[in-house]
Formats: sequence, C-alpha cells, structure tokens
Amino acid sequence: MKMKTTLSLVAAAVALFSYGAFAQDKTRAEVKEETKKAEKSGQIQPGEASPTPVAKPKSTKARPEVKAQTKADVKAGAIASGEEGKPGPKPKSTRARPDVKAETKAANKSGEIPMGEAGPKK
Repeated sequence: MKMKTTLSLVAAAVALFSYGAFAQDKTRAEVKEETKKAEKSGQIQPGEASPTPVAKPKSTKARPEVKAQTKADVKAGAIASGEEGKPGPKPKSTRARPDVKAETKAANKSGEIPMGEAGPKK
C-alpha cells in the first residue's frame, strides 16, 4: 500500500515539475523578432503593447481659485449635474407644513398610503 502511495506522489510531482519545460516554445529573441515583423507589416501599431507614459498637464490656477470658480459656476447653473443637466429653480410649496402633515396622517390612518409589500388596504 505504501508503494502505491509513494509511486502516485512521485508521478504527480514529475507531472507538475515537467509542465514548465513544455510551456515555453519560443525564446525571448524570437518573440521580439516576431513583434518587429508585425509592426513593419502593420498588423500592430508600434508601442501598442506597452504605451509610453504621458505627463500630466500642470494647472495654471491655484486650488482656492479653482474652487471659488467652480462654486460660482454651480450657483449660476453653468455646471450640469445628475441626469437632467442644468438644475432648475426649486419648486416652492403653496401649502403650510402643518396642513401637509395633517393630511398625510389622515391618509395613513384611512389606509390610502400602502405600507410594506402588501399594498393599500381594501
């Protein structure tokens, strides 16, 4: 029994370590040569695999100046936000808060406002 276990472990180890030998078909020089040929023939763009880093643009304004300008633009409505774009004026209610609260309380008590997943009472 020990012999079978030992042989299976040895076979598994040989299979595991021999896989790396078959993984590499080409040398690094061959891969580089293929890449140069592909660039010359137009199959790939030069630098496509490893793009060169681009320097970040420098700002010409100071941070407080930019923040003040942004705040002014938001207040003026020049900066779109959300899905609707330019924010419009906020609607003003024509009714008093206590009246709205009393109406909501009465609707809730009568069962007009659904609660949970059950829906309105019948």
